[in-house]
Order: sequence, then structure tokens, then C-alpha cells
Amino acid sequence: MLANGHQGTFTPSSKIRMNCHDCTLNHLCLPGCLQHSEVDLLENIVKRNRPLHKGDHLFRAGEPMQQVYALRSGALKTYLLDQDGNEQITGFTLPGELVGLDAFGNSSFPSFAVALETSLVCTIPLADLEELAGHIPSLRKQLLVTLSRELHEEQQHYSHNRESAEQRLALFLLNLSARYSRRSLSATSFILSMSRGEIGNYLGLTTETVSRLFSRFRQQGLLEIKGRELHLMHPTSLNRLNSIEVQQLAV
Repeated sequence: MLANGHQGTFTPSSKIRMNCHDCTLNHLCLPGCLQHSEVDLLENIVKRNRPLHKGDHLFRAGEPMQQVYALRSGALKTYLLDQDGNEQITGFTLPGELVGLDAFGNSSFPSFAVALETSLVCTIPLADLEELAGHIPSLRKQLLVTLSRELHEEQQHYSHNRESAEQRLALFLLNLSARYSRRSLSATSFILSMSRGEIGNYLGLTTETVSRLFSRFRQQGLLEIKGRELHLMHPTSLNRLNSIEVQQLAV
């Protein structure tokens, strides 16, 4: 059962008919490293759940870690709570990405994951995944690569905390651009699933600062924004605000 109380099974009318072979994101997820016959083995352990709606939790800190998840559509945010109950956002999950890996080696999830919009996830039971990875070296390697990438991204994120607010927001937008590009989607036009406040929380900035920077970037002709729709007019100009090449931002 999901943390929000949704069961992992469907009635026939609500069942989502999808498999790993047909998924357009399988090159980003675990099937991307597998042979056709190996994908069949992975498909046998994957469960597909009812949609999460905005505000629904996929899991909560302290819950038993019995599965990992792959996001098929929508967007999630992960966060921690400090001793005063304040939320600290640790990341945003896009389709094709795994979530819950920070619990590997632990008996419970250390963080929370909540839907930013209607989202679909694939559930992969941990015990079955570990057993399968023991028989498929490429799957085991892919899990290690994914864990290593997440650790690297977390280190990069915290290394940017001393940079200017302008640089931090530019890096964030370029990171999103690179991630959408990897999904064969537009690298310059996309929807921001997260609010200004959530972006600010993640970057260590106030909501007012984020809003002011968006206005400044718009006035400088770097982007256009209408509601949640964002269009990057000059990604290379955004990149000049930083000392990091845009290719290093791909995840």
C-alpha cells in the first residue's frame, strides 16, 4: 500500500496498461541497461499503482523501506523535516527517474516524497530487485551508477550554496533543461511543476528573491514565463552566469 492509502491493485476499468518494453522512458530507467529477455524478468516484479494526486505522499520518513519507485509521469519533491517541523526540500523527481534510493542500507525511508501534480509510479519490491540484480550484472551495475549519480548531484547542489542567488537559479533552470532534453523533450520550453517557494526552499533563497530573479531574467530577455510555462530564450547566456558548462548539469 502507498503511504497515502492507495492500494497497488486496480479494478479492471482503472488498470493502467503499460509495460517496461512499451514505456517511452525505459532508456532512462532500469530497463535501459537490460537485454530484451532481462526486461521481461524485471517486468515480472514491477507493480503499477493508482495515480498520485497533487499533495499525496508516496512515502513518509520512518516508513519501512520495502520498495523503490520509478516515476512514469508527473513530478515529485522529496524533503526532510527539521526538529522544528520545517520542510527542507532535497530534490525534485522527473519522469524516468528513481526515487527512494536514499533508503538503501536502511530499514526505513529517511525522507518524504510527495506529488507536485498528478503522477504515476512503478513500484519495485526491494527484495525482488535485490534477487534479480544478483542474477543480472548489468542491472546491479545500473543501480550502483544511479546511486553514485544521486550522491554526486547532492554534493554538487550543496557546493553551489556559496554562489550568488542569480547563479543558483540559473543552474537550477539549466539542470531542468538538461533533464528534459534527456527525455527527448524540449530543452527550452517546459512546465515548472514546483512553486517559486519550493524552488527557493531547495536553493536556500526566499520566495521573494526567486520571484525577483525571474522578473530580472525576463527583463534581460533570458526567458519568458507565463504561469507555470517557462521558455528559455538564451540558455547560453544563462550558462555564462556560471563557471560550469551546461554539459556537466545533465543527470
